[in-house]
Amino acid sequence: MQQELAELLNKKVAFFNHPRFIEHDPISIPHLFSKQQDIEIMGFWISMLAWGQRKTILQKGHELIDLMDGAPYDFVLHHQENDLQRFEKFKHRTFNYTDTLYFLSFFQRHYQRYSSLEAAFTQGEFKPENSTIEASLNGFYRYFFEVEWAPKRTQKHVSAPMKNSACKRLCMFLRWMVRKDTAGVDFGIWSKISPHQLICPLDVHSQRTAEKLGLVSAGPTNWKKALELTRVLKLYDSMDPIQYDFALYGMGIEEKTLWK
Repeated sequence: MQQELAELLNKKVAFFNHPRFIEHDPISIPHLFSKQQDIEIMGFWISMLAWGQRKTILQKGHELIDLMDGAPYDFVLHHQENDLQRFEKFKHRTFNYTDTLYFLSFFQRHYQRYSSLEAAFTQGEFKPENSTIEASLNGFYRYFFEVEWAPKRTQKHVSAPMKNSACKRLCMFLRWMVRKDTAGVDFGIWSKISPHQLICPLDVHSQRTAEKLGLVSAGPTNWKKALELTRVLKLYDSMDPIQYDFALYGMGIEEKTLWK
């Protein structure tokens, strides 16, 4: 059974970890760019907005790009106060103007100090080598909201393990940035975090698939469950366990036909 499951997972990874996966997925938004900072900014932003219908998520990504004159990094660094008025009507579900302005202010503060967003995840609490990214995510959360005037309402849009969140969207973003992907889906443009440190993005849909496959026990979708799943996936590939995110996601989409 273990061998059969490994073959099934690897087969689904091979199918879904393919450029055809990109077009209708949020990762298509950062794939519109070649400059690293543009990829980081739009990758982070669209991953934070990745809830709801994918068509709407992609529309919001394109809308943000247009509002930033097609050049996110340049806009972040050089926009003027009156440029911010154009974002007043930007909204995605509960993400609104206040949140948008704070994201822009964070990006500006960060890129005035660092050349890459990777630095936001690899500061004091980052532990390399054999650890997971748990400390990195907690450190990022504190760093993201380090200013006293950070809006409390925006905190719900950025998760952290210390809040027992599964951190699905952040884990997905880190997969994009860190995982060295020869298939051309994930970018692999960061080097300080290793692929084996990543935690599998987990939501109710991927967890349902993982439970049906016997990879995890039933329970709430939280950080503990994401760790549980990742530990099991490391049995199939200890250096790149997060590749199986493609299989779990894809099998969730195909659920009606897969379980016949």
